[in-house]
Amino acid sequence: MRIAVIFALCLGFSSQQILADEFAQVLIVQPFIELHSGPAGGYPVIHVAAKGEWLTVIKRRTNWFKVKTNKDVQGWVKQQDLHLTQSSQAQPVKLSDGSFDAFASRQFEFGAMGGAFDGLPSLTVFADWVATENISAGVSINQALGDLAENQFFLVRVQHTAFPEWRVSPYFTLGAGQIRTKPRANLVQSGDQARTSDLLAAGLGLRYYLGQNFMLKLEYQHLQALTNRDTNEDLEQWTLGFAVFF
Repeated sequence: MRIAVIFALCLGFSSQQILADEFAQVLIVQPFIELHSGPAGGYPVIHVAAKGEWLTVIKRRTNWFKVKTNKDVQGWVKQQDLHLTQSSQAQPVKLSDGSFDAFASRQFEFGAMGGAFDGLPSLTVFADWVATENISAGVSINQALGDLAENQFFLVRVQHTAFPEWRVSPYFTLGAGQIRTKPRANLVQSGDQARTSDLLAAGLGLRYYLGQNFMLKLEYQHLQALTNRDTNEDLEQWTLGFAVFF
């Protein structure tokens, strides 16, 4: 089985979801807000909306929001300008900027990592559910190809992050799964057969929050394959890669 990796990275949408019903319309409570023709400061100001006007939020692009006035004038406003408004429930509008605050409140992580498994090139894909700021659980699928054999294994893992409030934070993992080692075709003809073994794993890692919805991960794992022979097989894996979170 070959591992195919497809990631759809949806950036620029805050976890607080500006398009939720309570934020679909906002009331300007400061003297004015400038509307630009595009989602950047370099675009010209095309309209000035005054205090007391309602704005309807249409969509978001990074930290800019497309809005429509009650006179059907459309334009883009900066995120900090929306902090000069209040919701239909008369509450101040406060939005996450998609940075470390959103990272701390994430629920899911998906990622890909490359490295070396017992000296062989390896590829790992994983998906994690973040249960608390310290604890997450997930599954990883791994493949390592060599001249003599192909190794495929999966792990169900639990991860503990020691200092979740740090941008650079260490973590450790415990996991269990199975490994399947399949000899190359020429070795199969000579009598060697594919074998499957239960697998235990313990690891240490370091994660670094890059920005927006991305983080970088460096990880070492010590694995033990529980074989039918007199001794179990000790293995190790180093990986480096990235993850996207939601």
